[in-house]
Amino acid sequence: MLPVNDERLAQQLAFLLELDKLKNIYRQTYVLHEDRKENDAEHSYHLAIMAAVLAEHAAEPVDVVHVMKMVLIHDVVEIDAGDTYAYDTAGNATKRERELAAAERLFALLPPDQAAEYRALWDEFEARETPEARFAVTLDRIQPLLLNYTKGGISWTERGIRAEQVEGRNRGVTEEGSPALGALCYRIIAQAKEEGLLK
Repeated sequence: MLPVNDERLAQQLAFLLELDKLKNIYRQTYVLHEDRKENDAEHSYHLAIMAAVLAEHAAEPVDVVHVMKMVLIHDVVEIDAGDTYAYDTAGNATKRERELAAAERLFALLPPDQAAEYRALWDEFEARETPEARFAVTLDRIQPLLLNYTKGGISWTERGIRAEQVEGRNRGVTEEGSPALGALCYRIIAQAKEEGLLK
């Protein structure tokens, strides 16, 4: 046990140490420069950098720090709920229930004021009702698309994913947070289909 004699600091450290588990939650998307799949910590970091670099392409002005905090926290629930593959129909049927239970446990590790703040960020991302949330979700959709296409469609071809599935997942969502990134998304899908990376 850590030699911490401050209860607030102890709670914060307990949460931070629990978050280390994100490094062991593997997604279906491969990293570009190794033959392995990315983990949730890498994904969240990548989204935070994307938020900073691509903020000018958001559909509306956004608070970049707020978006960065949101994308860093959005997959914390997967520590308990696991990563549900975007095209897993059965898994997606129970995803919300599993993630809500995970949110209750994980954010409760923090002191009450921070628990409320970080839970609110997670809820905001899920609801997609603010410009920041819509942009964050756009980044969350386009990041695996960029990696999949650049890696030769490996995770799509492994699972026989069809262009209609990828279009359906992005339609009305990706362009909502960024018309420019939404348009790019559909161009990538069309090119991937033409190249035989998507059925």
